[in-house]
Amino acid sequence: MSTTGRQHASGARPRGAGAAAGLGGVKSVNYATSPLLASPTPPWRSRFVVALVAAGFAVLFLRAVWLQIVHTDFYQAEGEKRFVVTQPLPASRGRIVDRHGQLLATSVAMPSVQVETRSFAADVAQRRALAAALKLPFAELQDRLEGATGTVLIKRHATDEQWQAVQALGLKGVQRLPEYQRRWPEGESAAHVVGFTDIDGKGIDGIELAFQQRLSGQRGQRTVVRDRFGRVVEDVGEQADPRHGDDVQLAIDSKVQFFAWQRLREAVIEHRARRGSVVVLDVKSGEVLALANYPSYDPARRATMHRESLRNAALTDVFEPGSTMKPFIAALALERGPWRPDTRIDTAPGQIVVTGSRITDAHPHGVLTVAEVVQKSSNVGTVKMALQMPAREMHALYTAIGLGQRPQIDFPGAVTGRLRPYKSWRPVEQATMSYGYGLSASLFQLARAYTVFASDGQLLPVSMVRREDGEVVAGPRVMSPETARAVREMLRLAAGPGGTAPKAQALGYSVGGKTGTARKLEGKTYSTSKYRSFFVGLAPVSEPRIVVAVMVDEPGRGVYYGGEIAAPVFSQVVAQTLRSMNVAPDLDVKAQIAAKAVPAATESF
Repeated sequence: MSTTGRQHASGARPRGAGAAAGLGGVKSVNYATSPLLASPTPPWRSRFVVALVAAGFAVLFLRAVWLQIVHTDFYQAEGEKRFVVTQPLPASRGRIVDRHGQLLATSVAMPSVQVETRSFAADVAQRRALAAALKLPFAELQDRLEGATGTVLIKRHATDEQWQAVQALGLKGVQRLPEYQRRWPEGESAAHVVGFTDIDGKGIDGIELAFQQRLSGQRGQRTVVRDRFGRVVEDVGEQADPRHGDDVQLAIDSKVQFFAWQRLREAVIEHRARRGSVVVLDVKSGEVLALANYPSYDPARRATMHRESLRNAALTDVFEPGSTMKPFIAALALERGPWRPDTRIDTAPGQIVVTGSRITDAHPHGVLTVAEVVQKSSNVGTVKMALQMPAREMHALYTAIGLGQRPQIDFPGAVTGRLRPYKSWRPVEQATMSYGYGLSASLFQLARAYTVFASDGQLLPVSMVRREDGEVVAGPRVMSPETARAVREMLRLAAGPGGTAPKAQALGYSVGGKTGTARKLEGKTYSTSKYRSFFVGLAPVSEPRIVVAVMVDEPGRGVYYGGEIAAPVFSQVVAQTLRSMNVAPDLDVKAQIAAKAVPAATESF
C-alpha cells in the first residue's frame, strides 16, 4: 500500500478538508512563503511600465502642444465654423409718407424660419407638423431639407402666430431669423406713386426705386456662440447696430390721390375704356398732389401684377395732345401781335387746304375771334394763326413748355415725347402741329405745360417730394403775365356755356381748360374707332391753385369726346381737391348749377 493510501486508511484528512468543516477549523495560508509570489520581479519590468506611462504623457503633451500652439489657428477656426456664427441684424427700410404724414409705405418686423440641419432630427410626423404650422406644402418642406447642409431657410416672413405654433412643437434646430416685410397701406390707389420692392426690400419701381439708397439704410451684425442644438449661448465681440433707412415725405396728398383714382376708375369702367390717368399739380409750389392710373395693382399681392397694370401711363405713355395745344398757339399769336383776344378770323367755310391736305372743323363757325377759336376749338382758325408764324417760333414755344424733353422729376420712367426739329417741318406739318397732331407728349408733360397759364407765364418746376412750407418756386418765363391771363380767360370760356366742356364746371369754383380728342395712330394710319379723350385745366380761374389733367384711353361706348369723357372727372377732382386744400369757393352755387345745363359745342379734332 502506498503512503497516500495509508494516510487515508489511518483516518488522516486532506489539508483542504478543514475548510468544509467551518471557519474555526481553517488554517491560514502563508502567502509570503508561496513559491509563486515569493519569486523576485525582474527590474526591467517596472522600468518598462514607467517608460510606457512616461511615453503616454509625452504623447499627450506633444498633442497638446500641436493643438494649442502649433496648429491653434487652424483648429480654432474649425471650431468657430461649427459654433461661432455671425448673424445679420436687418435694417428697417425707411417709411414713405404723404404731405400730411400719412403712411404710404412702411416696413413691419416679421419672423423668418430657418433650420440648422446638423441638429435637426425630426421624424416624418414632426416634419408634417412643422409644415402645417408654417402653412407650407409638406412636399415643399421636404424638397428644401432633402440633402441640404448647414442652415436652410424654409419660410420667409411668417406671421407671429405661425412662429408661436412652431415653437410649441419644441423641435431642435429650428430657429427664428428677424426680418422686415414691406407694407403699402393705400394699396391700388397709390401703387403707381410708391411703387414696390422685391422680397429682400430692394426698390423695383416708383418712389421705392427712385429713393432706394435713401430708404434702404445699412444692416448691422453680431457674432454669437451657439451650442450643438443651434441655441445662442453668448455674444462675442462688439455688435454693429443697423442703421435704419431715412423716411421720404412726398408732395402727394393721399386723400386727393385716392379720390382721383376712385373717380378715374369709375369713368374707365363706365365707358368701358382701356385705361386712364389723372395728374394734379399745386400751382403755388409745383408739387404733385396726385398721380393716379387705372387699372392699377396691389403692391402686396404679386398675383395682381401684370405688364398693363404696372405701367405708370401718366408718365410713360405718350400721345398726340390734339386740341389741348390750341391755347398755346393763341398765346403765341398774342405775344407776337398784331392779334388780340378780340381779333377776328374768318374760318368759313369750315375747312382749309394746306399743300394739298384738307383740314376741317367739326362744324363751320364763320368769323370767330381769337378767344372764340379756343372756345369753339376751331382747327381752321388755329391753322390760320399758326401759318402766319415762323416755324422756329412755334418750335421754341413748344420747347419752352417742356415738350420733347424728359421732365426733371425724381421718378423713374418719365419719357421725353417727340418734337421734331423745326427745320424739317413742311407747311402741312406746321399746320397739324398747331392743333396737336405730329408731336407727342405724356399727360404729365401736358399738365406741367398748363402751369404756364396758371402761374402768369412761368413754367413751374415740379416735384414729387414735399417742399418746405412757404417755399416759393419760380420757373423760366415763357410768356408775359398779360398773355397768360388773357388765355386763362379763353380757357374759362372753353369750359363754360358755349364751349366744348361745360361738364368740366366744378360746384362752387370757376374753372378753365381745354378738351382734347385724338384719334389713335395704328401703324401709319389713324384709327376711325379708337380715341384718346382728355381734358387739361386749372381752378379757380381768378387765382389758380391747381392744374388737373385727365386722360381716358379708348372709351368704348360710342362716346369719345373729351368734353363728355374726361371733363366730368376733372370737375369732381377739382372740387374735392380745392375743398381739401381749404380754398374758398369763388362762385355762387346756384349759378354754377344753371351753367351746367348749357349744352356743349362739338369739339374739333
